[in-house]
Amino acid sequence: MDQINIDNPTWLGRTELLIGPQALLRLRKTNVLLIGLGGVGSFAGEFLVRSGIGKITIVDGDTVDPTNKNRQLQALDSTAGQPKANLLKARYLDINPQLEIQSFDRFLEPQDIDQLLTSEPFDFVLDCIDSVLPKITLLSTARKHKVKIYSSMGAGGKMDPSKIRVADLYQTKECKFAQQVRKQLKRIDKRKGIIAIYSEEIQPKAALKYTDGSKYKKSYYGTISYMPALFGLTMASEVIRKVVGAGEIV
Repeated sequence: MDQINIDNPTWLGRTELLIGPQALLRLRKTNVLLIGLGGVGSFAGEFLVRSGIGKITIVDGDTVDPTNKNRQLQALDSTAGQPKANLLKARYLDINPQLEIQSFDRFLEPQDIDQLLTSEPFDFVLDCIDSVLPKITLLSTARKHKVKIYSSMGAGGKMDPSKIRVADLYQTKECKFAQQVRKQLKRIDKRKGIIAIYSEEIQPKAALKYTDGSKYKKSYYGTISYMPALFGLTMASEVIRKVVGAGEIV
């Protein structure tokens, strides 16, 4: 049999050596929607792009704040005040100039989600939203349209990488955020199929701080540098291994 000749960029040579040219081609044909570009989402997108994912849409309406520097990929002194989505678009294109990328520099309101999910055929949706109402709307809408979705249940208040887990949302344990999401989602959609990335580590009460409730966010936990990145890494891993045929944890 003749050897398959697929024109893959030379910078992906190490990846091709591991997974083979056909799997790399499948990655190039994969279309991902990534919503939320904070500590989890920025790194999830980075690992997807470096794997050779061919098409990605990124969404976040926030700008870089100095407090983001402890955990977010695009957060530097030089980028303070700049839109996160625009910064990551430029960075991802600097990694892969052939990447097909759309970026939306706006806060995603619940009523916008259905239109976004049906705007084109996405193979995967990565939910890195940290406020409950938009997350619930995204998850239920993705289930309605039968889109494969991976959802981060929050890296705040966590420090132990060994406690990170991947499971169906309805099988998560010891995660308050997942419990809250599950409880509200049951009112709309009780079906399984949402893959949650979460941690079984118990969050210390002292690490919790309440907000004014703007943008659907009532509180947040303190964070350490590496945990959001590890959540993003795990999400990207699940997508990549699904595409290349290496299987999923779930």
